[in-house]
Amino acid sequence: MSSEMKAKLRPFRNYPARHFRWTTDDSGRVATVAFNRPEKKNALTFESYEELRDLFRNLAYASDVRSVVLTGADGDFCSGGDVFEIIEPLTRMAMPDLIAFTRMTGDVVKAMRRCPQIIVAAIDGICAGAGAMLALASDLRVATPQAKTAFLFTRVGLAGADMGACGLLPRVIGQGRAADLLYTGRAMSAEEGLAWGFHNRLVPAAELVGAAQELARSLADGPWFAHGVTKTMFNQEWAMGVDEMIESEAQAQAICMVTGDFRRAFEAFAAKQKPVFQGN
Repeated sequence: MSSEMKAKLRPFRNYPARHFRWTTDDSGRVATVAFNRPEKKNALTFESYEELRDLFRNLAYASDVRSVVLTGADGDFCSGGDVFEIIEPLTRMAMPDLIAFTRMTGDVVKAMRRCPQIIVAAIDGICAGAGAMLALASDLRVATPQAKTAFLFTRVGLAGADMGACGLLPRVIGQGRAADLLYTGRAMSAEEGLAWGFHNRLVPAAELVGAAQELARSLADGPWFAHGVTKTMFNQEWAMGVDEMIESEAQAQAICMVTGDFRRAFEAFAAKQKPVFQGN
């Protein structure tokens, strides 16, 4: 790591969130971001979009946080953009302002995909519009049987192509299923989401956040440097041919092989002990 990069690293335990709840576990390694407008089904505003973008961009410089849980308060994940604080103002904007907004919302997804931390979405109740895209941009998704996920952009006269939906969703659930959801705007049930691979698991509502945090903690306690490499390769290999994929993974794995974590894992295995990963 360069001296410039080291100088930028800082703890995020006391991140001064303004538009959502931010907490970390006792170790500081697992952070939980909770949308906190339950009276609006945790709808987003211009300001909360911007803060999410900046948070996930800055997490590249976190010296403590290794994984993130993304969830919503009081039984809903996120209902998307607030109708009166975002949708209505958009109807009065000129094209330069509209493209600035849509690029900014896309920047949230790009920041989530690029940050090294694994993001676990904990989804209950309404998960719609931009909220569905934030769930999709996460690396793993834990949901309740009551979760309903809808990419409902066509319901308000917009294209299903929003924040990367037409590229990301088919890669997760397949082209035909993605076409069904993006053209109709209908809600995907939790059972469909699990069967289609959108959700990684379903748990009772009372256990949702705890289950997501437990999963995030297992990742934070694992070889989190190597997890970050895996996340990078997931993103980069979409645009590669087979030869390029194999060569890129050869280089990525060789990098991981010079880390102390790789040596620690071998030594622990030889001693019949559990490895303690340190991310270096």
